[in-house]
Amino acid sequence: MKTPDTKLQVMWNRLLAVVEEQGQALIRSAFSPIVRECGDISAGIFDIRGRMLAQAVTGTPGHINTMAEAVKTLLGRFEIHDMKPGDIYMTNDPWIASGHLNDFLLMMPVFFRGQVVGFTSCTSHLVDLGGLGMGPEGADIYDEGLLIPPCKLVDGGTLNALLLEIVKANSREPIANEGDIYALIACCEAGALRLAGMMEEFSIDHLDEVGDYIIDTSYRGTVEAIVALEKGTWTYVLTVDGYEREIELHAALTIAEDRVTLDFDGTSGLSNKGINVPLNYATAYSVFALRCIIGPDSPNNAGSLAPFHVTGPVDCILNAKRPAAVAMRHTLGQMTPDLVYGCLSQALPDQVPAEGASCMYDLPLRHVPEAVSRRDTQFALELVFSGGTGARPSLDGLSATAFPSGVWGSQVETTEAVAPILISRRELKPDSGGVGRMRGGLGQYIELRSSIGEDFMLFLSVERILNPASGRYGGGFGAPGRIRIGHDGPDLPGKGEVRVKAGETLVFETPGGGGYGDPGERLQEHIQRDLVEGLISPDAARKTYGVAS
Repeated sequence: MKTPDTKLQVMWNRLLAVVEEQGQALIRSAFSPIVRECGDISAGIFDIRGRMLAQAVTGTPGHINTMAEAVKTLLGRFEIHDMKPGDIYMTNDPWIASGHLNDFLLMMPVFFRGQVVGFTSCTSHLVDLGGLGMGPEGADIYDEGLLIPPCKLVDGGTLNALLLEIVKANSREPIANEGDIYALIACCEAGALRLAGMMEEFSIDHLDEVGDYIIDTSYRGTVEAIVALEKGTWTYVLTVDGYEREIELHAALTIAEDRVTLDFDGTSGLSNKGINVPLNYATAYSVFALRCIIGPDSPNNAGSLAPFHVTGPVDCILNAKRPAAVAMRHTLGQMTPDLVYGCLSQALPDQVPAEGASCMYDLPLRHVPEAVSRRDTQFALELVFSGGTGARPSLDGLSATAFPSGVWGSQVETTEAVAPILISRRELKPDSGGVGRMRGGLGQYIELRSSIGEDFMLFLSVERILNPASGRYGGGFGAPGRIRIGHDGPDLPGKGEVRVKAGETLVFETPGGGGYGDPGERLQEHIQRDLVEGLISPDAARKTYGVAS
């Protein structure tokens, strides 16, 4: 007998609650600040066929949308009939998991009444995997640390202790890595426990019916949204800073009757440094951008993702193949939403935001090489700060907000508690948002230095220094990012290794988002509010908007 749709909807809602509990279990038990404080994770539930049924809202598109395909890949490597209760599988292969070695993905079969009924999966960022560390300086994947092919981390409830020791032995932060792996295990187990409990409560033996309901409903809803759109193909070229030289990202977006395709043909080739992007990661952020505009009310699952298809020429910088260096793949991967919106804005005028900072200002810090021989303080830390988002058709951009990554900004107090770093100043940067009828979001101004009078290393891979965020429909550019040593020091490039000496202050400014529409149409009350709140200066108000302070 067919289960009523109302009951299936209740079970769907329950699955959404289960994955949120998964995500919270991971965040609350993690050791690394980038997980515990910044939420650089994903968590999801999958059916027996590897279809993603639900994902935690907390998490990054780079983890979530890659995880949706990674589980299918793992199921192609391991036979279900060989799985036992308590088994957990793991990999950090960039071309399977989420694009670089630091992201570990786990998958656990869920048993109910003696049978595998589905899977839980999760991903989080481990702060250090050896090699050259988190930075763009590697020439290939072998420079970037420890790669673990798909394997069994837990066998019938017994941890693979040797594997864990190998991970710890190849890390500058072994305790944090160990704790984060246990947190990933806890996340999988929490999801498995709650899923089995739900099935017991609703007296079901399998997820086939509710899974089909979720996938079919989400797919239909997304296709209906596509059907309502203008059909055609639109192209856009986004120029970004790159490393050795500026890079062109090309996209052709085609809206057909029941699908949307995106092709990166024409995009620049590979870099010699670690800013190359595996296609799984570029796809994750591109599809996320499309989903924000097309059918956003449908929850993210295999059904709502199915109508979107992304391709790119082999060994263009958005489709890097092994053994390309990919440690900082987020640098360009997180620029793809602006590339996508450049296409989509032509098809959907007045529905797409202006360009934003986009690439998060990810700042890996570490002790200097000689610290080991001198027995000085040794640490590895990854700070995350955000710039401003682009202004929206009817709303200002968001200041210091992570879009598209969703990774929360690093907290001052937490940073200073776990590493010898002092953040002496952190504030919004006035006038950094692009002018327009709707103002772009503001970037940040930050100062930091060593708290113990020792040199430290900074590994830069950020964007929007040479090519700031463009406005849309007459809106102005956002302010570019800027990095320097000392207030009067020369500007540093956005990529490469930097040694910050004892007593020196690192000053960096995250970019602002572009403005939207004619600045002459901005409401006077909004200008006055910005002046009162210190978001724009009296000089900018006078010169840009003709308003006396």
